[in-house]
Amino acid sequence: MKISLAVMTAFIGFCASTAQAAEAIDPDRIVFAATGDWDKDGSMDLAMLVAAAEGSDEDHAVYIYLNDGDTERLKLKTVATNKIWGDLTMAGRAPSIAALPNGSILITSHNDAVGRDRWEQKLTVAYRNFDFVVAGYTYTSYDTLDPDNTTNCDFNVLTGKGKLNDKPVAVAGKMIFLKDWNDETGQKVCQEQ
Repeated sequence: MKISLAVMTAFIGFCASTAQAAEAIDPDRIVFAATGDWDKDGSMDLAMLVAAAEGSDEDHAVYIYLNDGDTERLKLKTVATNKIWGDLTMAGRAPSIAALPNGSILITSHNDAVGRDRWEQKLTVAYRNFDFVVAGYTYTSYDTLDPDNTTNCDFNVLTGKGKLNDKPVAVAGKMIFLKDWNDETGQKVCQEQ
């Protein structure tokens, strides 16, 4: 679900005034936003992809807010900085965030525009044990000059089970908080089997 810029601007103003928000977020830095019931309490919550400040070489940050239920205010729960790659100046490289029907968050990054190596990465983020964890990792790639050079990897981070190019993979399951996630964790599973 997309949110209007006016609503987002008002929301950012509110967040800037709360003690939990360390800094105000310039509305122009908001790349994508989605709403859903992340903690399954019946109230709508918010997740946003936020570009790094101008001049920074960091990747996009993920901000996740939970509705407190009592005052119906959204409160910052998690900030994961420098997490999601993306290029907003070129088509085919912009990241996105979406709500899944089960209450999880889907964060997608991809390169469909530059070079012969094209890829898409998806993180499924879930609310577990009062924080946000990476529950699933999906990575697909193909070489535009070598049609047989493809990767299709999908695994459940929590259980460690999944598939790599239609063959079962199994590693030790882990609970990794979104703020501690590193894409190399997923890439290692998708390359070493």
